[in-house]
Amino acid sequence: MKLKLGVLFGGRSVENEISVVTALQAIEALDKEKYDVVPIYIAKTGKWYSDSKLLTLGNYKDMKGLLSSCEEVFVKPIYGDHNLYSNKKSFFGDKVVATLDVILPTLHGTNCEDGTLQGVLASTGIPFVGCDVLASANGMDKITMKLILQSSGVPVVDYYWFNDKAWYRDKDAVLDAVEKKLEYPVIVKPANSGSSVGIRPAHSREELSDAIDYAATFTTRIIVERMVEKLKEVNCSVLGNYEDCEASECEVPMRSGEILTYSDKYMRGGGKSKGMQSTKRELPAKISENETQLIKDLACKTFRVLACDGVARIDFIKDEEDKRVYVNEINTIPGSLSNYLWDYTGISFPQLLDRLIDQAFARSREASFKVTDFGGNIFTQLGDGAKTGKLGKK
Repeated sequence: MKLKLGVLFGGRSVENEISVVTALQAIEALDKEKYDVVPIYIAKTGKWYSDSKLLTLGNYKDMKGLLSSCEEVFVKPIYGDHNLYSNKKSFFGDKVVATLDVILPTLHGTNCEDGTLQGVLASTGIPFVGCDVLASANGMDKITMKLILQSSGVPVVDYYWFNDKAWYRDKDAVLDAVEKKLEYPVIVKPANSGSSVGIRPAHSREELSDAIDYAATFTTRIIVERMVEKLKEVNCSVLGNYEDCEASECEVPMRSGEILTYSDKYMRGGGKSKGMQSTKRELPAKISENETQLIKDLACKTFRVLACDGVARIDFIKDEEDKRVYVNEINTIPGSLSNYLWDYTGISFPQLLDRLIDQAFARSREASFKVTDFGGNIFTQLGDGAKTGKLGKK
């Protein structure tokens, strides 16, 4: 029998459209003899929809018309309930649209890739592809990620971080602190956004202030990093889990300016975005064998330290002056699922998806063996009229 596979995409994120492209690429590559696909689109409003019309990219030009013709759906946060329900009640109660065996999330960015969605899926007990709540949250937040990597001996560039309240309370104090820690030029980033959204370089105090104001429109936590001026960006994907993983071939994405922009990544397809496949790239990366191996080793170490699962892409910065290599960030649900890197490495997109789905079931089985009930009912030891204060430790 075919597996009923729910493919989740869209989301309350500035990367909603990129997620649609990633999802449709994956759905097209799936072996239809193995999987019965249920497309589940999360709109920017947060509502969930399902319909075969969601499988045609051209339909998204008229988003209002598309969603009005789709069925609004939801899952219940009840462990063991694998049903996808219609929001329309039937005479006999809840209408089941599909009973899902496994879910493939292909969402990017805030509210999607940061542990928020993973928490919802974990509450249902439906096996799902990719990182769990902890790894997703740590991987998405650039501040937390760098703190963890730094403490684990993984090289990252110098940085300074703060929150928007500190910024609005005393802008000069924040600017002084950044300038004390870092020299210009710097790069200002929202801590939890992806696809180069909200990122700006700064070469002066005035530019720094403007860049922070811009970043603060996207997030409450902001990070400023030292800019490596003579840099080469190198990307490497990792497949597996925190115990056993492997690295793909390396690539060098081509940028049009000081930083790799949203347009560089997604809008180089002549107006027909193919997700990260639209990016101009050097594949394989023209770097030495020693540098390639170093990056692959650091990619796997980053993946393991952050307790990742599934497929991720780790982005590196190579300083062309001193030849040092730094981890820039990790994408726990990478654009196009990094299928182009694995295809070059020797694993086709259908094979990649099969492995990811197999890993989802394996993790779910492993989790089922963990203790969630310590046994017994402590309330049976209480006398009648017992107060909550008596439940404390003696």
